[in-house]
Amino acid sequence: MGLLVSTGLSVKASGPLTIKLASPAFGPHQLIPAQYTCHGADRSPPLIWDGPPPATQALVLIVDDPDAPRGTWGHWVVYNLPPYQHQLPEGVPPQPTLPPGSLQGTSDFGQLGYRGPCHGTHRYLFKLYALDTPLGLPPGATKAQVEQAMQGHILATGGLDGRYRRP
Repeated sequence: MGLLVSTGLSVKASGPLTIKLASPAFGPHQLIPAQYTCHGADRSPPLIWDGPPPATQALVLIVDDPDAPRGTWGHWVVYNLPPYQHQLPEGVPPQPTLPPGSLQGTSDFGQLGYRGPCHGTHRYLFKLYALDTPLGLPPGATKAQVEQAMQGHILATGGLDGRYRRP
């Protein structure tokens, strides 16, 4: 159901452990419905995942568009999700902190929260990371700051790829 995440970030385990990441709104390699794009309500899609490894202390979600004209473009960053949390609902509000203590970072659009597909025909990678420690970053950290802080702490990864085609 998920896709193995390959980002160049190192995984602590001897072999990559995987987490199954899915959405009730679309399947792997399927088109992301319009309500989750700029042509609809531009709301974040609902996401669900299975349990991370027992040593997990925090989860990180990063959504990227690897087909953007200027290189990979970050659409959403959420970090310090608790390990017992197994979903994000549709329409996560664009605020710095989320219950129970999760934080949202600044996307490449320069804003907090999710921003959906809008242009061209692109892939969107929803990547989930299980970490052995929470990240000591304030709300609003950039994707680069989150990825730097994650180095050496990744226990498992998971992913879901959706597609977008401008109507």
